[in-house]
Amino acid sequence: MSLYAKDTDQAFQGAGTKPGLETWCVENLQLVAVPKTSYGKFYSGNSYLILHTIIPKSGPPLHDIHYWLGNDTNKVDSDLASDKALELDAALGSCSVQYRELQGQETEKFLSYFKPCIIPIEGVYSSQKGHSNEDTYEVRLLTCKGDHVVHVKEVPFSRSSLNHNDVFVLDTASKIFLFSGCNSSTQERAKALEVVQYIKDTKHSGNCEVATIEDGKFVGDSEVGEFWSFFGGYAPIPRESPSFFQDQSDIQSVKLFWITYQGKLSQIESDSFAREVLEADKCYMLDCEAEIFVWMGRLTSVTERKTSISAAEDFLRNQGRSAGTHLSLITEGLETSKFRSYFANWPLKVEPRLFEEGREKVAAIFKQNGYEVKELPEEDIEPLIDCRGTLKVWRVDGDELSLVPISEQRKLFSGDCYVVQYTYSGNGREENLFYAWLGCESTLEDRRDVIYHMNSVVDSTRGDPVMAQVVQNKEPDQFFFIFQMLIIYKGGKSAGYRKFLAEKGIDDKTNNESEDAFFRIQGTSPDNMQAIQVDQVSSSLNSSYCYILNSGTTVFTWIGNLSLTRDHDILHRMLEFINPTWQPISVREGSEPDIFWTALGGKTEYAKGKEMKGHVEDPRLLLLNITEGDFKAKEIFNFTQDDLTTEDVLALDCHNELYIWIGCHSKVKSKQQALMLGQKFLETDVLAEGLSVDTPFYVVTEGKEPTFFTRFFEWDFSKQNMHGNSFERKLAKLKGKPQSVEAPLRTSWKSYSRESTPNGLRSRSVSSNGQGRSPSPAPNGSSSNWKSPVSRPQSTSTPTARELFSESPRSGSSPGSPTEDTRSSIENSYSQANETEAENNINLIIYPYERLKVVSSDPVPGIDVTKREAYLSDEEFVAKFGMTKGNFYKLPKWKQNKLKMSLNLF
Repeated sequence: MSLYAKDTDQAFQGAGTKPGLETWCVENLQLVAVPKTSYGKFYSGNSYLILHTIIPKSGPPLHDIHYWLGNDTNKVDSDLASDKALELDAALGSCSVQYRELQGQETEKFLSYFKPCIIPIEGVYSSQKGHSNEDTYEVRLLTCKGDHVVHVKEVPFSRSSLNHNDVFVLDTASKIFLFSGCNSSTQERAKALEVVQYIKDTKHSGNCEVATIEDGKFVGDSEVGEFWSFFGGYAPIPRESPSFFQDQSDIQSVKLFWITYQGKLSQIESDSFAREVLEADKCYMLDCEAEIFVWMGRLTSVTERKTSISAAEDFLRNQGRSAGTHLSLITEGLETSKFRSYFANWPLKVEPRLFEEGREKVAAIFKQNGYEVKELPEEDIEPLIDCRGTLKVWRVDGDELSLVPISEQRKLFSGDCYVVQYTYSGNGREENLFYAWLGCESTLEDRRDVIYHMNSVVDSTRGDPVMAQVVQNKEPDQFFFIFQMLIIYKGGKSAGYRKFLAEKGIDDKTNNESEDAFFRIQGTSPDNMQAIQVDQVSSSLNSSYCYILNSGTTVFTWIGNLSLTRDHDILHRMLEFINPTWQPISVREGSEPDIFWTALGGKTEYAKGKEMKGHVEDPRLLLLNITEGDFKAKEIFNFTQDDLTTEDVLALDCHNELYIWIGCHSKVKSKQQALMLGQKFLETDVLAEGLSVDTPFYVVTEGKEPTFFTRFFEWDFSKQNMHGNSFERKLAKLKGKPQSVEAPLRTSWKSYSRESTPNGLRSRSVSSNGQGRSPSPAPNGSSSNWKSPVSRPQSTSTPTARELFSESPRSGSSPGSPTEDTRSSIENSYSQANETEAENNINLIIYPYERLKVVSSDPVPGIDVTKREAYLSDEEFVAKFGMTKGNFYKLPKWKQNKLKMSLNLF
C-alpha cells in the first residue's frame, strides 16, 4: 500500500491493508465507516463506498472499489462518493478498478460480496448510537433474477406485477411464498430459495412457514389459494406480461472516444482497436452499450481523471442510456479481461523470470552473470493423492492399444501417444484416473486415436473416473508423481509415426538405449524425477539442471552451477535407472573437457537459468453456456461449492491447469462432448490470459470430485452427495427435510456414434470378449494388444491435433460415493460442518513439529491427522506458517491445504 498524501481523508487510514470488505457511507457530506455488523444493509437514501481487497501469497494486494448510489440519494452525495472512490484509488497507489453501482442494477461482482442477496432499505442511514435504522415490518413483493448471484427488486404489491418470466417472493407476517413463473429456470428458482431463507432468518428470526407456488397451478392446493387471496383471488397472468429485468442484447456496437482535458469526447474511427491506440497521458471512454469503460493512462493527473469520469456520466445521461448501463473505471495496467477482449491481439505481459535457490550465494551468481533475481525459492511439491496405487500404460498403434509391460511402462516415446490408467485408494474406495498423453512429436492421427481409445477404456470402468489430456512438456506435477520415475525418449514405435517419417524422408532416430543420447534430469524428490532426452547439442544445456550424456564411448554427467543438492541426488538415481552399467565422468559447469563439447557438436551459448511461470493467481470459476454453434463463458466471482449447480457446466481455470466440471443434470451427456468443451475453452481464451491450447485439463463429474479439485473450495461432502435438481435440494434444506446421501444419478457417459460424431468419426468401443468387468478394466492382462472392433476412421482434410483437454489438475483423490460408503460420507460431513469451532476452540496436547509431520521418525499416535497443525504450540505455529492460528483459519480451505502441504503437514 502506498503512503497516503496529507490531504487524504482520515477515514481511509489503514484501508486496504487487510483482506476482505471495508464500507463507508456518505453522511452529512462526510465518509463514515459502517460497522461490519451492518455490511450488506444499504439505505436507498444514501451513497456508499465499498473496498474489496485480496492479498495474494505473492505479489501486491488487489483492490476493487465500488461506489453504490441509492435510488433516493441526492446528487451532492453521489458526486462525493465518486470523488472519494478516486481519492481512495490514489491513496492505494492507483492500483484498483472502480465500479459505479446503481441500486437495482448492481454488477455481479458487487453482489457476490453479499451472498445470498442485498435488499435495500427505505430511508437514510444514521451512525448515531441508539438510532434505529430499521423500518417497520410490512408485507412486500420482491422479484428475483440470477442463477449464481441474485438481483432482488421490490415491486408494487399488485397482481399486475406478476409475470411468467421471473421468480417472486411474497413476504407476509406469518408465511413466505415463493412464486415461480413458468418460464423461469430451475437455477433461478433455487437462488430465490436462498432469498427466502435470508428473509426468514433476518425478518422472522427463523420462525415462519414457507410455501412454494408454481405458475398455473391453482386447483386443489390450499397454499395456492392462500397465496392468491392476498391479490383478491386468482386471475390468469397475461401471456405477454413484462419482466422487471431488462435483457441485454448480445449484439453490441463498440465505440472508442478520447476524452479531452476539457471533458469533450472525440471518437476514434476504426473497425477494430489495438492496444497502441491508448496513450499513457490521456483518458479514453470505451462505449459497449451495456457497459462503459473509462481507461485512465498512468501519466494522467487526478484532476484529469475526475474530468473523464464526469464526462462519461454526462454521456450516459445525455444519451438516455438505461439505468442498467454499468460504468467501470480502469487504470492503465489493471485492465480487466472483459475490457481487453474488445481490443485485437492485446499484448500479454510475459516476463521470463529466472529460477533461483533464494540463498545469498545463488543470488550473487545471478548478479554476476547479469541476471536480476525476481523469484522466491521454489516450493516443495507434494502429491495430493495416494501414490501407492497401480499403473497401467497402453501405447496407441492405430486401431490397437498395446499394453506396455510393467518393466517398460516408465519409458515413454515422444513420437507416440499413450493411455495411462492409475488406480488408487481414495476415501475408502478404489478410484481411477485416466490420462491421454500426447508426445510432442506424435502424429495428428495418433493424437485423435488416443482420445477414442481412452474413452473406450473408461466405458468399461465403473463409475465416472476423472479423465485428463496432457501434452508432452505441459505435464502437471500429479502426472509425474504417479510414475515416480520416468524416462521420455525421442522417436516412436507406432505405425503412424513410422509412416510419417517415411513420407517426409526423415531418418528414424528412435532411441534403442544403446546409441548416443543426451538427457536433461529434472524433478523435486525421489518420488518425482524424470530424464528427458533432448537434442544432442550444447544449446540444450541450462545452468539450473543436471544432464547425462552418452557419447557412445564415454558417459558424462554434467552439473549446472545453479542446480541444487537434491538435483544431484536425482541425477545419480536416474543414472542407475537408465543404465546401471554406465561409469560416468562427472564434470561441473565451467570445467568441461574438450571431448565433452566435441560430443555436443561444439560449444555454443546456452540458457543460464530456467524460466518460471511466476506466482500462481487465485483460480477463477466460469459458467459455460453452450448453444448451437456458440460458446460463451461468464465468470462467477467469490465462488463457493454452492456455485457448482447440478444443471450447469463450469470451468475452474487455475491458469496452468483447467478443470471442466459437469453437473449431473446438465445437457452434456457424453465424454466426447465434455472433452471438446475443454479444448474449446482453451482456444477461446475467455479471460484473454494467453492460455496455451496445450494446457492440461481434466473432466470432473458431479459426485465424483477428486481431492485435487475439491481443495479449491470449502468442501462439504454432504452437499456433494445430495439428490435432485438444485431447486429440490435447496427446498429440502429450507424445509428441514433430511437430505439424501445418495450420489446424484447420471446417465452413463455415452460415446458418439458415427452419426453424431463430428466429421463422421466413430468412437471405438471395448470388446468384452465375454469377460466380466474387472476393477482395472480395459485389456486383459494376458493380452498385449487390444484391437478395436470398430474400423479405423478415415483421416479428414483438416484433422484437429489437439482433440480435447488442455489443463491438468494439481493433484488429487476423489471422494467416495455415499452409496458405497455412507458412513464415511456422514462422518466427513460432520467433521467439516464443525471445523471452524474445532479449529478456533480446540484444546489439544502440544507436540513438536518433527513428530507431527507426515514423514516422521517418531510420529505421534492417535492424533487427528487432518489437523496436524492444530497440535503445534502457538510459537512454533507462527515460526512455521508465518502467521497466527487465527489468521491461518481465516484463509480459504484450499490455501490452508497448500500451506500445510508445503510444511509436510497434509
